Amino acid sequence: MKRVEGATLESIREHFEEAAFEARRATCLRAKCGSAIVSRSGVVLGTGFNAPPLGDETQRMCEADFAQDKKPKYDKTCCVHAEWNAALDACANASKDQLEGSRLYFMRVDECGDFTDAGEPYCTVCSRISMQAGVAEFALWNNNGADIYPIDEYNHISYEYFKKHPNARQ
Repeated sequence: MKRVEGATLESIREHFEEAAFEARRATCLRAKCGSAIVSRSGVVLGTGFNAPPLGDETQRMCEADFAQDKKPKYDKTCCVHAEWNAALDACANASKDQLEGSRLYFMRVDECGDFTDAGEPYCTVCSRISMQAGVAEFALWNNNGADIYPIDEYNHISYEYFKKHPNARQ
């Protein structure tokens, strides 16, 4: 993981702003998250926010209670994650060459729409889908700076999170 602050952070802040714009569009009742996948040359290839599949409110189950001791023990959210939507958007609209080496910017916003910390990597589905799409790096906003992970490191850390927190929800 590489920590980015100062002038280097300012040079990529616009991509976090794009992800924050998407997060403000999120309809999930649990969290407002957005993502932007950006090519090596700085072109936005795909964006997404978390919401029920196809925006279909009949599929909303944000308040559902799932027994932690029964299957599935993972991904107990009804919403399509922002990262998944960004990867689907990028794969539909960009070439494999454009996606190769790209970076996914992830942003979580609070109820006022302001930047808030993303926290540590934990979603193994997001890491695997991003990896499959050709994303090379995952950038999270934390403590007024960016934590940038090579995608394979992000994937491994996501799995380690659930070893430490077996009852956590994605």
